[in-house]
Amino acid sequence: MSDVLLPFLGACLLIAASPGPSTVLIIRNALRGRRAGLLTVLGNETGVFLWGVVAACGLTALLAASQLAYDIMRFAGAGVLVLFGVQALRSARRGTPVALAESGDAPPEPGWRAYRAGLLMNLANPKAALFAMSFLPQFVPAGAPELPAMVALAALWAVFEVGYYATYVWGVARLRRLLSRAAVRRRLEQVSGGVLVALGLRLALEG
Repeated sequence: MSDVLLPFLGACLLIAASPGPSTVLIIRNALRGRRAGLLTVLGNETGVFLWGVVAACGLTALLAASQLAYDIMRFAGAGVLVLFGVQALRSARRGTPVALAESGDAPPEPGWRAYRAGLLMNLANPKAALFAMSFLPQFVPAGAPELPAMVALAALWAVFEVGYYATYVWGVARLRRLLSRAAVRRRLEQVSGGVLVALGLRLALEG
């Protein structure tokens, strides 16, 4: 398995570096504090691992084969994205503080809520399921048992992304003074909310 490890980690890096709704949510929640940001990351990567296990069991093939099942997940995922986006836009309109917890401007968000948001964001994305099904099998070593190999790869994928997205949380913390300004916080909420709503509508409208 060592001969596929480096190419696999390289592919994981390319995947993580591609911006998506999870990236937007992680950065937005990181504005509330390092703890909220890291727990959002952990929730998201729990979803990554679960989709990997589902793909290893062959269940995502059912999603790929059934247009109805895919459409149900697609609309559910779009609803989740729009919901998070609307929450961000409402927060910006009300001027709700989203400063880092260390700034003392706002109480930290409950950890379970940040974790749940990251998990829900990932699990509501049907593309994540189909991607796991097509991505992981490519790196199963020849002759290796497919199920344990894919589960191990899914775990490695999730752990790698925890480290990668933790740098985002760290970067937000480093910019604490700039991001603690009310006008900046409000604009970031507006941008993140608009992006999430747009991504949700695109997912709902795509064929």
